[in-house]
Amino acid sequence: MKLPRLLRALAIAATALLVGGCSSVAYYAQAAHGQFSLLAQARPLDDWIADPVAADSLKDKLRTVRQVRQFAVTELSLPDNGSYQSYAQLDRPFVLWNVVAAPELSLKAHQWCFPIAGCVDYRGYYSQQAAQQYGAQLKQEGYDVQVVGVPAYSTLGWFNDPVISTFINYPDGELARLIFHELAHQVVYARDDTSFNEGFAVAVEEIGVDRWLAARGDQKMIDAYRRFAERKRDFLALLDKYRDRLEENYESDAAESLKRERKQQIFDDLRAEYAQLKQTRWEGYAGYDRWFAMPLSNAHLALVGAYHDQVPAFKALFAQSRDFADFFSRVKKLADMDKPARHAALGDPLPSPDSGGRKKDRKSERTPL
Repeated sequence: MKLPRLLRALAIAATALLVGGCSSVAYYAQAAHGQFSLLAQARPLDDWIADPVAADSLKDKLRTVRQVRQFAVTELSLPDNGSYQSYAQLDRPFVLWNVVAAPELSLKAHQWCFPIAGCVDYRGYYSQQAAQQYGAQLKQEGYDVQVVGVPAYSTLGWFNDPVISTFINYPDGELARLIFHELAHQVVYARDDTSFNEGFAVAVEEIGVDRWLAARGDQKMIDAYRRFAERKRDFLALLDKYRDRLEENYESDAAESLKRERKQQIFDDLRAEYAQLKQTRWEGYAGYDRWFAMPLSNAHLALVGAYHDQVPAFKALFAQSRDFADFFSRVKKLADMDKPARHAALGDPLPSPDSGGRKKDRKSERTPL
């Protein structure tokens, strides 16, 4: 891509990237600069593998990425393009930091809206300091806030997304999972519908990684990923339990002062049950400690449902499909519907405006597509 064309595209894509939205020129400038810097640092995988200075461990990981990428195209019908054909070595632990916010007595995530990508439930910065400053501003406005590091994101096909040092050292199963997830975002994207987009991508990653592991036939790797997946399920079940408790508290007729007291007690209980889970089922595994490292708030739980509530519906739709291409065609038809019809077709009706985001009446039957 010629530089002038790239710069023009960056100016537009600053409004399209899934890193939040804002009318501020400064915000768009940092988004464009961050994306341009990332692309500028990326070199083809072959260059890294041939580089005598590059570590052998890195070269092995990049070879695994090439295998994963080929599997994604040939077996999962994911896009065959330049994404994950290059590698960027960054000097920071995350590619960007997302700011998530929710009201003091609600789990409904605050949204930021901008042209092209629509409304999303987070706002991203390539600088941790800038993200923390914005988070502090939101806290002063009365929001619960979480600033969370992000190892990878999708540009929805606007650019060839590179492999990044922020996730290259993941175990092979988790590395494959992440690549399948981000490529899925290039297949289907529905404006203003984070739960649809993320539920679809998580379903693709989970189905895809099961098939990739089976094809590899490495029992040690399969066992390691199974342990990872079991812990993830335990963690999400724990969060779902406490989401329900918090939502019941916020929807109650109690005085706000009492709701605040109950809120603190619920988060204390969550932290205590997590500590017990670590010792009893996980034998001390501390992989989720970073999530609990800061004071817990509504912002920590606001996006949990967005990523996982619709996964069973997408997996059920996949089971009805002939193959991945057919599945993607069905999901694209859903994306073309208006939001209420889309969720109803998945058997996941949208909550009423006064329900605080709680979906109490899920449909047991799904509309065939």
